[in-house]
Amino acid sequence: MLPPVAPGHSMMLAPWVEKVEADSGGRLQIDIYPSMHLGGQAPALIDQAFDGIVDIAWTLPGYTPGRFPRIEVFELPFLAAHPVVVNFAIQDFIDNHPEEFAGHKLISVFVHAGQLIHSKEPIRTTAELAGRKYRIPTRVAGWMVESWGATAIGTTVQKIPEMLSRGIVDATLIPYEASFGLKVHDLVDYNILLDDETWPRFNAQVLMITMNQGTYDSLPADLQAVIDANSGRNVAKWMGESWMAMEVAGEQAAEASGEFIYLPPEEVELLRQKSQRQVAERWISVVARDGIDGRALVEEATSLLEHYGRLYAAGNL
Repeated sequence: MLPPVAPGHSMMLAPWVEKVEADSGGRLQIDIYPSMHLGGQAPALIDQAFDGIVDIAWTLPGYTPGRFPRIEVFELPFLAAHPVVVNFAIQDFIDNHPEEFAGHKLISVFVHAGQLIHSKEPIRTTAELAGRKYRIPTRVAGWMVESWGATAIGTTVQKIPEMLSRGIVDATLIPYEASFGLKVHDLVDYNILLDDETWPRFNAQVLMITMNQGTYDSLPADLQAVIDANSGRNVAKWMGESWMAMEVAGEQAAEASGEFIYLPPEEVELLRQKSQRQVAERWISVVARDGIDGRALVEEATSLLEHYGRLYAAGNL
């Protein structure tokens, strides 16, 4: 989706490719096509990989709403945590719900560092979140914005600069990593986070790297083993640490060009009361139409995050 200058390309995809190629002794070669150079729009990436148009794709499950409904639980507000913690929780979650990604050879399902608000105008209270237009990536983020009394406008990440510059949106929800590659810091003056002891981001965004199953099956067993060694739980910690490292350049650029605003604890608590339950209940109601017990999934995800949070805090991940 993003250009080669984006941290997601230079600090995740390119190093992963280099390691796979090295581990295979040069027998595997992977060519990266950034900025959708092979054509299509970002929401089509999942089908490009599934149908074998490409062998591997990096995309967001939420770009095809309703297709991967269970994993959306990790995008609910106030479930964001350190990405290493979330990534390990997601591995267990997928093990418990293999039907979620049936037919996909997953390289990794993971989160970035979490979404903050990059805004043209200052936002210092929960009340000031209302009445604005926000670019959002997926439906859960949209429901969160709507719970604030604001307007959610969904589009792919590449369109953010145009939407901000033309005044289509007043703010956008993305991490520093994406804002750096898109030079969002040149278009906004304020960066809003939560003064929250758990995690300062509003919510997390689930991403995925998936491989065409037929391509994987066509490889000899020893090369399949190379892919497996660089997939799933084996890269969960590296992915989390890499995405935290990706935040640095964007955070520095934002600091140099704008102001950081942390909603104070009392405002965070108001926001928690306003949006956490409302968005969760809406999601639970929506996934119930597919026969999914969303309430049980929220409890499961919360338990897994607490478990891996304790392990991470103790230095055991």
